[in-house]
Parts: sequence; structure tokens; C-alpha cells
Amino acid sequence: MPGGCLGLNKITGEHQNITSWENTDNPAPGPFTGRMYPYGSDQFVLLWNGSEIYWRSRIWNGRHDPTFPSTKSTSLMKFTFVNNKQQNCAVYTINSFITRTVILSSGLLRQWFWENSTQEWKFYTVPSFQCDVYSLCGAFGICDQQSSNICRCSYGFEPASMKEWEFNVWSSGCVRKTSLRCGNKSSAGGEGDRFLEMTNMSLPANPQYLTLRSAQDCEQFCLNNCACNAYAFVSGCSIWTGDLRNLKQLYDADGRCGNLYLRLAASDFPGSTSSHKLVISLTLSVIGGILGILCVLVGVIWAFQRRKRIWMAKQVESNLIQFTYGDLQHVTKNFSERLGTGGFGSVFKGTLIDSTEVAVKKLEGLRQGEKQFRTEVRTLAVIQHVNVVRLRGFCSKGSKRLLVYEYMSGGSLDSHLFRNNSVVLGWKMRYQIILGIARGLAYLHEKCRECIIHCDVKPDNVLLDRDFCAKVADFGMAKLVGRDFSTVLTTMRGTIGYLAPEWISGLPITSKVDVYSFGMMLFELISGMRNTAESADGSKIFYPYLVATKVIEGDIFGSLDHRLNGAADIEEVTRVCRVACWCIQESEAHRPTMGQVVQILEGVLEVRMPPLPRALQLLMQDQSQSCDRLSSNECKDPLDQSLDF
Repeated sequence: MPGGCLGLNKITGEHQNITSWENTDNPAPGPFTGRMYPYGSDQFVLLWNGSEIYWRSRIWNGRHDPTFPSTKSTSLMKFTFVNNKQQNCAVYTINSFITRTVILSSGLLRQWFWENSTQEWKFYTVPSFQCDVYSLCGAFGICDQQSSNICRCSYGFEPASMKEWEFNVWSSGCVRKTSLRCGNKSSAGGEGDRFLEMTNMSLPANPQYLTLRSAQDCEQFCLNNCACNAYAFVSGCSIWTGDLRNLKQLYDADGRCGNLYLRLAASDFPGSTSSHKLVISLTLSVIGGILGILCVLVGVIWAFQRRKRIWMAKQVESNLIQFTYGDLQHVTKNFSERLGTGGFGSVFKGTLIDSTEVAVKKLEGLRQGEKQFRTEVRTLAVIQHVNVVRLRGFCSKGSKRLLVYEYMSGGSLDSHLFRNNSVVLGWKMRYQIILGIARGLAYLHEKCRECIIHCDVKPDNVLLDRDFCAKVADFGMAKLVGRDFSTVLTTMRGTIGYLAPEWISGLPITSKVDVYSFGMMLFELISGMRNTAESADGSKIFYPYLVATKVIEGDIFGSLDHRLNGAADIEEVTRVCRVACWCIQESEAHRPTMGQVVQILEGVLEVRMPPLPRALQLLMQDQSQSCDRLSSNECKDPLDQSLDF
């Protein structure tokens, strides 16, 4: 409340704090609190359980708000710290505008401002990422910022309250499915506890450090200690007893990654077998002896000879498989089942010897030598993300160049949007697809060792798995194929397609060309139509112009796919429409980065009303000359505005 004292009353000894609700329906005090820093400095902090600080404001310098950045709205708010004989607290006063501050049940602190000029609420949220909230997923819960379900349980664990998890309230955490036996064996015999390796994890806080010299000694010490739930060996031995909190899944590009070994009952270990099966296996091995081993070896050799070296692949860096051309002829049945044809070659369906389905792309028009091709392929192989199609292997034989990808049973996005399917993608599914594409492109642009510019973002190059999780395909193709500028242009559809103005003008290419293409694709996801289509009377409709005009006029649902019958979240539709209009601004400096797009779609950043790109108006006037006009001086942004998140 303006004028209120948030901090310590030195006379009564009471603290005035901001506390979250238990959940959105239960106003009981939750675990997250905002208060003055308890040890003297003029700082505001967010705490979990009154003890763990997971966010701090800047220290007050006597002039500016130390918590939130200066904006048009916050410039009307005076924020000060008071420390005298009566109190030590933070106080703010306002002038002619409305604001409110809440700590959400998810641990995020959000401050809203009412903008009179636009008649809408704006807000700012800290911390920026949900996984930065301490113990967001509770005991033994894992926070994964890049997953569609931000909290999950590890192997051997299940949600303590499935009902709460269904409503995205995760503070109850996870519990073991099976109790630990403690020690190598139970008193009744059988399998003991084991350790599950969890790669690329942010290690939990408050470890116990031990002076042990090897990972084996560290593992054995934890195994002999019944209270030990996990260990790690990074320049020394660390163990954790009690509940594990603040577990976070990180990714290869993050320098904070480490491997955590989580203790599980043997029966809960992935791929575990019962002790009875183990005894039978050992007995058969002893009885078979040397004769049995020889029979197995002979059988394996005979099988490989009969199959004519179907699986003569060898493992190389990052689990990438090198196939022979004969291998791929066999797994694709001599390239008989074509999945599609694009600007870089044709794709065929195949089945490996272990029944894994793959997609095999035959590249065309390569100019690279074999050594350079192998180098580029190994660079692409280390790229692993839930929203990027995984490269499984390759073949390089003479002039033949082939890539082997994971098979996406859901097909391409364009097949669901533009073909007469009986099932129409609902808005919730479209929004998750949009968010997945944005996360995949943000990973390629900002999280890889080198920035990878896709150069061909369009619905045809977005694939869906059986759960309709979106994955970006054909990344790195322009660099891998080594095509010249004019040839790359032919891979893009139509007169304008998805090409950014600076590309058509011959200017240097940056990651912002993907942002432009992403924005053009959003219009197709919103309308359910190709950007240029014919209406019932035969006239041409250019949907980006239509949607941008509707956004500025405030008629958001006027541009929505009619097949949805208006069944969509207006806040999400507004957010996507505004993002699309910002992404296709003529000046690349006015377009957001894909990382900012992800934060907008997740609701962390707010985006204001965009200007109407002047190029859209020119395209409507004379679409046949649109490429030339996009590169001319008159297409420059006349408003000279920048993003305001």
C-alpha cells in the first residue's frame, strides 16, 4: 500500500512482509515472501520459507527505484528506504496512477501499472525466469525452463499430490515410489540401491564436502550412509542428505552444468531386472560356459553376414552414426517411401535394424569437399534441444551426401494448417507450437557455441511428433549446402514468402532474418491460411496486412481462423498478433530477438502496440514489385520507434 512501511518496526519488533498465497484458490500463507534484507543493507529480497534468498534488488542509491527499471509509469513513483529509531523499512508513494504489487503462488513478484493512455495494465516480473525461484518444484522436483511442463519428477519418483500438479502447483514436490533398502544388500538378500546419473544439472545447495580422492570412494560413502540421497564428484566429493531442492535441468551451453547421481531403489532404476531373473541369467551363463559364448559369437557373425552389413555403422562424436550408402538403401527400401521434397533435396522414411524409424534426406547440389562436410555435420550433431529435430547420422560417399534425422510421426506444420484435414488445430495447441518454435530458434541463435541462422523458417520446416511437440527442422542447411544467394532465394515460397527486406536488398544477414520469417509464419498460424490466398470472389488477400490492420484497430478476433469459431484466449491471441507485427518491422533493429519473443510468449515481458509496417501497405499496392520496394529507401521505418518491453 502506498505510504505503508514494508520492513521492521523497531518499537514492536514486528516485520511487515509481502507473502504469497498457498495457491490461486487458497489464500493461506504460501512459502514465498518479499521483505527487507535482514542484515542491514537497503535492499529488497525474495525468500523461500523465510530462509533461502533467490532474488535481490539493487542496493538503493538514494535516487532511483532499486527494484524495477525506470519507465514512464514508474517515474511517477517515489521509492525510498527509511532507517531511524522507529523503523527500518521501504516506503513508496505514487502520483496520479494506479499500481499494485503481488507475489504470485509461483514465487514470482509482479508489479502492475495502469496505463491511462492505452487503458490497459502493464507489468514487470522478477526474477525473469521461473526456474530461478527457489524450490519451485518442491522436494525432488526438477525445474526445466525449456520443457512444456516446467516441473517434473525424476525416475523412481512421482508427484506427492497429483491433484495439485494438475493445477500447476508444484510446492508439494515428489516422493519415492519405492523405499530405499540402505546398503548394498537388504538383510533378506536381493538387489540394493543404485545411483541414476542425471546429466547437465544445477547441483543442489548446501552440500556436505568430503575429502575423498575418487568418484568410486564418493559413491561408496554415500551408499553406506542411509541418509545420503545423492552425490556428485566435481573436483572433490559432495553428498546431500534429506530432501533435494532447487534441482534444475540445464543444457550443454550452460557453464554451470554438472552431473548429479541420485539414489534409487534398484527396482525403480530404468531398465532394471528382478533378482530372480538375475539368478537365472547367472545360472545359464555358468552352465553354458565357453561353449555357449562361442555359439553366441558364431550366431552374431552369421547374422551380420546374412544381413549384408546392414548395421556397419560406427559411432563418432556426440553419438553421431556414420552410415554406408548401402546401409541407407536397405533401411529405406531403396528410397521407396518419399516423405517430401524441398529446396535442399528429398526426404525418405527408413527403419533401422532396432526398429527405430528415421527420416533420410538426400542432399542435392553440394559444393563442399568431404572433409568440410564432415566438419559441418559434427557441428550440427552437438545441437540437442527438445524443439530442434535431432540429427542421428550421416553418409558421405563420393558425390553422395545424406543426413539421417529422427522421424517425426506428426508430419509438417503446413500439412495441418493448409490441407483439408478432419482435425483442426485448436488455439491452445497452436500457442504451444508457436512457443516451441520460438524456443528452438532462440536456442539456435543464443545458446549454441556459434549462432546458427536457419535462413528458411516456414511451416514446411516445422515438424511435429506424435504429441504435437513442435521441432525446427533443416537448421544449418544453407551453411552445410554452401549455396549462393540467388539459389537460396529459390527455396523460399512466392514473390515475398518469408524473406526479410535486408536479405532481398543484399545487406548482411543476421539472426533477425529468422525473426522476420517467424513473424510471417505467425500470421499463417493465426489465420489458418497461406499469407497470400484467394477469397471467395477471386480477389487476393494478403493476411499480414489484414492481421496488422486488425491489431491496430483493436479487432483481434477479426483475423482469427474461422474454423476455431472464436474459441481462443484473447490475451494469448493479442500477444501473438503483436509479436508478429514487431517481428516483421522493416528495420532489423526494431525487431525483438527470439529470446525476447520467448519471454513475451511466456508472459515474463510485456509488448506494447506495434506500428503498422509500411512495407505491408506497399505490398498491397503492387505485390509484383514488392521485393524491389522492400529494398528501397522509402520502405525505411518512418516512425523510428524501438521496442518497449
